Amino acid sequence: MPELPEVEVTRCGIASLAGARILAVRLGKPLRWPLGIEPQALAGRRIRGVGRRGKYILLHLNEGLLLVHLGMAGSLRLLADAPPPSKHAHFDLHTSAGTLRLHDARRFGAVVYSPALDTAPAARLLGALGTEPLGDEFTPAAFHRALRAHRAAIKQVLLAGHVVVGVGNIYASEALFAAGIHPATSAARLSAPRAARLHAAIRQVLERAVQLGGSTLRDFTSAQGEAGHFQLHTAVYGRAGQPCPRCGRTVRLLRQGQRSSYYCPGCQH
Repeated sequence: MPELPEVEVTRCGIASLAGARILAVRLGKPLRWPLGIEPQALAGRRIRGVGRRGKYILLHLNEGLLLVHLGMAGSLRLLADAPPPSKHAHFDLHTSAGTLRLHDARRFGAVVYSPALDTAPAARLLGALGTEPLGDEFTPAAFHRALRAHRAAIKQVLLAGHVVVGVGNIYASEALFAAGIHPATSAARLSAPRAARLHAAIRQVLERAVQLGGSTLRDFTSAQGEAGHFQLHTAVYGRAGQPCPRCGRTVRLLRQGQRSSYYCPGCQH
């Protein structure tokens, strides 16, 4: 599933749409949720900016906005000269700056219109999201206060997205390793210094992932069709049975719920 780094890479790749005029909209097979507006009603509107909240890309229009979610395996491409859509191309936004095409083989993605950020459906979809990990509001003190309210394992708290948004499985495993925290540790038991180390690790891991174009474990590609490379630089994720790059002990795999957690028993206590 595309996580925050992949979505941010995509957002940066389509930022040139700011100022473009929508010419037409093509809908393919139904996605996770309906568009919520007649496609022809979007023609003539201008894209004022391209933003992101969590794993949603926000196309701010001069009237309303479009929320785009990549689902489990979706990707956006910005095409100067769009070829005929394939069977998995389920949404085309034709603009004066090119065609924005959503390719989603599993159709768990969505493109949804909302009249404003503070009204439905945008308010409903975005209202419960946690703090942006790369934003100014994500501070060590606020992070520690939020963690103290959760007794669940820190790995599961990170994945839930209520405290901090967009830290997916691969990035949570890497951040916990960098901070020296066992994935099964209760979030509420983390001291302020340990929470501060994890806060810094989350930022560092996510920023590095964005620099490397995100992670391509299966289907993700950027808006320019390029694969991400972060998965080639992991310390513990996907490395069960291999030596830890820091201490040499064998990396282990732990099942938490339905997710796989990778950790070093020597470095993460």
